[in-house]
Amino acid sequence: MFATIMKLVSIAALFLAAMFRRSAVDYALLLSVVIFMGAIVVLQQAVRERQYPWVAAFAAVALLFNPIAPVFRAAGSSFPLIVLGCSVLFVVSVLTLRTRPVLSIPSITDRTPGSESL
Repeated sequence: MFATIMKLVSIAALFLAAMFRRSAVDYALLLSVVIFMGAIVVLQQAVRERQYPWVAAFAAVALLFNPIAPVFRAAGSSFPLIVLGCSVLFVVSVLTLRTRPVLSIPSITDRTPGSESL
């Protein structure tokens, strides 16, 4: 559930950055932090699910939006393409990457049908 929430927050942040491109420069650090954290959460989910193409894709997103050492600036001409590509990745990951529910462990005190006592 947490991964889905982070994906949706990242999609919303990318959508707002695309809508308000001129203001995105003022909030570039906040945008980078939100997208970076979302990419790290999805990366961890992909590692748990052993979906290595997703791991590579979101590692690239995390590197692009690294808030400590930014690779690109929000004012650059490539900004709309990067935002569009990252948005598509997050949307597709919401639809395809699902965390499998953890199954409960059967209790040792339950009677198993058909078993005979000693």
